[in-house]
Amino acid sequence: MTDDERKQLDEFLTPRSKYQGEFSPQNLAFNANLQEFAQRVSLICGLETGGKISSAQAYDDIKKLWKEVKASKKNLLNKDQES
Repeated sequence: MTDDERKQLDEFLTPRSKYQGEFSPQNLAFNANLQEFAQRVSLICGLETGGKISSAQAYDDIKKLWKEVKASKKNLLNKDQES
């Protein structure tokens, strides 16, 4: 697989939307984290629906991802509010 084909496959599997909100490096980073969270949740749901993982495993995986995105929000966005 060439680099161009790999890039096209990556863009197909994990598309990124442009950030439309108020720009700041923290907002942009959180938006990227949130998009990754949504993509990973979608993948986990597909695996669970397809019978590849159990409902309990899907729940645990999503709960872990939620804690990560919550920590990302706290680290990136709440610092702006404290200043």
